[in-house]
This record gives sequence, structure tokens and C-alpha cells, in this order.
Amino acid sequence: MMPVMRIVKIVLVSVLIISPIAGVMVYKNIGHTPGELMDYCERRLQGHPRLESIMLPVFSGIRTLLREPSLKAINDTPFYVPPLKPSGVLNPVGRPGPTSNETTANGRIIKVGKFQPIKTIEAAAKIAVDGDIVQIESGDYHGDVAVWRQKKLTLRGINGNARLYADGESAEAKAIWVIRDGDFDIENIEFIGARVYDNNGAGIRFEKGNLRVRNCLFYANENGILAGSENSNIQIENSEFAYNGAGNGLSHNLYIGAVQSLTITGSYFHHANIGHLFKSRARKNFIAYNRFTDQEGGRASYELDFPNGGIVEMRGNIVQQNRRTENSTLINYGEEGYRWEDNKLYIINNTLVNDQPYGGAFLRVAAGAEFVISTNNLLVGPGRYHINDALIANNDMTVEKTAFIDADNYDYQLNFLGKELALLPEDKTLAVNHEPILANQYVYPRGVVKLAGETRYAGALQPLQ
Repeated sequence: MMPVMRIVKIVLVSVLIISPIAGVMVYKNIGHTPGELMDYCERRLQGHPRLESIMLPVFSGIRTLLREPSLKAINDTPFYVPPLKPSGVLNPVGRPGPTSNETTANGRIIKVGKFQPIKTIEAAAKIAVDGDIVQIESGDYHGDVAVWRQKKLTLRGINGNARLYADGESAEAKAIWVIRDGDFDIENIEFIGARVYDNNGAGIRFEKGNLRVRNCLFYANENGILAGSENSNIQIENSEFAYNGAGNGLSHNLYIGAVQSLTITGSYFHHANIGHLFKSRARKNFIAYNRFTDQEGGRASYELDFPNGGIVEMRGNIVQQNRRTENSTLINYGEEGYRWEDNKLYIINNTLVNDQPYGGAFLRVAAGAEFVISTNNLLVGPGRYHINDALIANNDMTVEKTAFIDADNYDYQLNFLGKELALLPEDKTLAVNHEPILANQYVYPRGVVKLAGETRYAGALQPLQ
């Protein structure tokens, strides 16, 4: 028989060899970064001073080695919001505004501006009736907040974008604009700096109805748009959401509640302040041809969060998570429980980039989803999908940043090498509802371009030449 001491030595050596291997496997499977794991351990150590005195210096050394600051250190770092360029520099990207002699079937044209009959937006909100078009001359409007009680209006900046600074004011302690209940088109307006006492100030608070937003900017508010009624439908086109969030994790670049449908195309989401770049509880979500990049200086949690599931189709989006992310998951689905009867997730021809070098999750799906279909996506950086057996995957590809023209500066167009790596097989599947896999393509900073040919490459961007 083998001596007992020799058996003990063999067991100990085996444990020493297996433990690191098992630890690495467990670490990769959980999809969290070392910084997140240490944050969790530090919270658990609170109230245990003896253990804290031993472990906190160890964690500090590891953080220094890995350049992984604590969550508290990240949150204590001032959030820099760069000043905007002077108004009028950017021309409208959306549809052109009406001419001064445009007429409407049911209403008037109300002109707002320094040299117009109506001087303030607040005054226009009081006199407008259903069917009117409110034309707001380009320029800066300070503290000019409004409640819109009409059932049908068009609110449009002309001759450039109208820039609305909250300057400490808010409508009903909610937002720069509060829309009560109606069918609204909003175009060429910039909403800046909404702050209220409960840290929930929005550029637009949309309470009920149908909302269409085109070529608008939401900048440095506590929420970009905040909406919530189940009887609502929202469309956002060619718009930008940047530097929004109160810094409490409860406010976001965009926060859409349990509405019937949400459609977003050609839009740019970046630099959230601790909240998410995007959060939606909608029953149906069509998110196509957009850019969600937190970038250097941003500190978003999730890039996209669908906490209550629903039907989600993500097609042709660029999604990037930065090095200093608060949460290492890019896309989150169903974490707070499934609210709707149909919970299906389609992820088609997206470029998903994780710039956190020590891991993370490209997608995290809670148990209970009917299915997740993932097709023709490019995955860049460490991490994987964290899904149960609901996943149906086809033609997803993992590539390095060298596959792109300039990934360090967020240009994810495929270069010569990338075209070789990302070329799709002849059987490209999967078109949803018999639509082309990619009909359009995102164009920086806001907008889309129509694609003439077939989808030949994985990822969000097809070569245009």
C-alpha cells in the first residue's frame, strides 16, 4: 500500500494544480471582471474589521497591478461634461422644416423666436390648439420650459436647431417639456441641463400617447427622455443622447417604461453618468442602425438594458463598453422579471465591443426567455454570452480590433483583414419577418444610409465601396 504521507502529498499537489485551473474556469464562466468581484467582496467584508484589515490591502495591491479602481473610486471621480459648441453650428440632419407659407389642414403655424410674433415657447404652449405647427426659430432659449396639453401638435426647430437650456427651471418639477397625452412630432430641438429635486429631471417627460422624435439632442439632463404609459408608442430617429444621468444609477441617457412599442434608428448614445446608455421596459423594441458607445470618460452601467424582456430586435447596431465600466455586461435582458407574454430576443448583424480587458458578458439573459436568436454578429474583446438553453446562434464571429480601420477611435468599419475574417457563408440566414438582414446602415454621428446590395459581412457596418 502507498504510505499515507505520500497520498497526502499527492492530494495537496493535485489541489494546488487544479485550484488555479478551476478558478480560471469559474471566473470565465461567471462573466464578471476582477474589479467587480473585489467590489462584491469588499461589501461583504463591511462590519468585519479584522478581516478588512487583512484583505483590503491585498485587494488594493491587486487593483494597482491590474489598474482596476474600486467602484467607489470610479463614482467619486468627477464626471466631466464638455461644453457644447455654439448653437447653430450643426444643421438639422432630419427632414427639412416647413416654409413660412406652409398651411395645415386643421391648424395654424405658430412662430416662436426673438423676432417672431410669439417670443417664448411657454407662451406658444398656452395658445396652441390641436393640429398646429409650432415653429421655433434656431437659437438659445433659457429657462423657457413648457407643459403641452394638446392632443396633436408638431413642434419643430427651423433654420437650425432650437437649443433649450433648463437653467434651473422645470415644468411641474419634471422636465424641460412635459407632454401630457397626445400625438406629437418633435424635430430639431436640443434639450440641455434638466435638473429637479428628486434627481429625475428629463429633457422630455412623455406621459401618454404617440411620440415621434427626429434630429434632437438630449444633453446633460438627469434623464434624456422619460416615458412610461402602457398606452404609448415612441419612435426616435437621428437623435443623440449624451452625458445624461444624475449619477445615482437610477437615471439614464434614455429611460422608456412599459410602453407598447419603441423604435429607434440612426441615433447615437454615449457617455452616460453611472446609469445605462439605454433602458427600456417596452413590450416591443426595434433597435436598428444605432451607435451605443460609452467611450473614454463615460461611466455607464449597461449599454442596453431590457429589464422586463418583451420582443426585442437589435439589428445593425454598434455597441461598445469602455475600460472603466461600472458593470461588465453590455446587453442585459430580463433581469428584473418578465412582464410581457412574449419574450423573444433577436440580435442580428451587430458589432459588440468589450474594451474591459479582464472579461465581461456581451449578453446576459435571465431564465424564462422563449428564445434568443443571435446571427451574424461580430464579438470583439473578452467575454461571451451568458444564456440558458434558449440560445440559437448562427454565424457569430469573434475578431480582434485589428479587423477594423481604427477601433481605438471607435471606427468599426472593416479593413482589408476584417473583410476576410467577417465574410459570411452563402447561407447567411437569418432574416426576420422575411426582411433583408440589413436594409440600412448607421452613419456617424446621426443618421442612416440605405444599402443597395446584400449583407455579405458579419457586424453592423458593410463596406460602402
